[in-house]
Amino acid sequence: MKSITINGSERESVGKVATKALRNAGEVPCVLYGGETPVHFAADERAFAKLVYTPNAHTVVIDLGDNGTFNAILQDIQFHPVSDKILHIDFYQLFDDKEVSMNIPVVIRGAAPGVLNSGGVLSRNKRKLKVRALPANLPDEIEADISELELGDKLYVTEVADEKFKFLHPDNTVVCQVRTSRVSLKIEDEVEGAEEGAEQGAEGSTEEGASAEE
Repeated sequence: MKSITINGSERESVGKVATKALRNAGEVPCVLYGGETPVHFAADERAFAKLVYTPNAHTVVIDLGDNGTFNAILQDIQFHPVSDKILHIDFYQLFDDKEVSMNIPVVIRGAAPGVLNSGGVLSRNKRKLKVRALPANLPDEIEADISELELGDKLYVTEVADEKFKFLHPDNTVVCQVRTSRVSLKIEDEVEGAEEGAEQGAEGSTEEGASAEE
């Protein structure tokens, strides 16, 4: 998995006054969990742009200079309710022999016959899937091949599985499916209505003819 480096500095004070001062200076207070003790640090808000404002998944290298370098993943993030500025970020430290859970983006591959030939619409039920794996086995993305999906078909999480990681979803979780479009449904309803009207008209003509013969 691709990694992003965040250069920061360890925080000596973690009180409200110090935290407010950090934010006013354009820095984000952060905590790294998973080790023997939590590590409190801060980094420039601009350093998180490629990590936070992207659909891609990344691991993180937290470089605190003389205080060490840590491999981690983003665990939680808090935004200001009005300005959307980053208020706080929690990270979780990675260890080579310890599995972690992470949301991985789903990438669609191929073209569904049910869309190309039958007028269906591709519905994406899951844009991300949560997996559990060793850090070395975390994928950059999960590939969903839709090249065999006909109208009404569904692609389940079991069909995009990989032995390197485990999905934290039920086996019947639908990743994507090809649905009948609203336009097609409307046309079908109109055709059915026309057919019913024609049948009723034919029945009426037959009954009138029978009455005339009597």
